[in-house]
Amino acid sequence: MGSVTLDEVLALADRDDVVGKTKVIAVLESLPGVGKVKARRLMEDIGIAESRRLRGLGDQQRASLLSTFNHN
Repeated sequence: MGSVTLDEVLALADRDDVVGKTKVIAVLESLPGVGKVKARRLMEDIGIAESRRLRGLGDQQRASLLSTFNHN
């Protein structure tokens, strides 16, 4: 199916302009079991602005996202 993990997408964001410019909200909403409401709630809890793009995430934000989705 050509699916990739969140970890792989975050790593790819540093090397690929198209992936790096993708909004975080769009990636989260595309994950299984995460809809619009849950994605926005998670971003708010972690402290990520809705307009943030993957390449603009800080190390702590990346770690928090990975930790959240590795426990779900």
